Amino acid sequence: MSEPDIRRASLADIRRMKERGELFHQPEAPEGESLGAEFWAKAEIEGPRRPRSVHLKLDPDVFEFFHQQTGGKGHLTKMQNVLKAYVVAHRQP
Repeated sequence: MSEPDIRRASLADIRRMKERGELFHQPEAPEGESLGAEFWAKAEIEGPRRPRSVHLKLDPDVFEFFHQQTGGKGHLTKMQNVLKAYVVAHRQP
């Protein structure tokens, strides 16, 4: 599973990019395709899903593996990504 290419920037970073001319707006860009009334008639609003906090006991070797993989920072995110990949691979169509 490949990681999406998502970059984070602070407001100050974005302002500097704009000053350097790296951000631009093209007003003559073509409009996108209209979705139509049929699409909107069936559309449903879905609220944001919040993560659930859980207490999880791990074997020391499992914890150490992820902790070493990430250098101690981001090991919980790495565990979450592994669990997500498992769910995607085993989800019923």
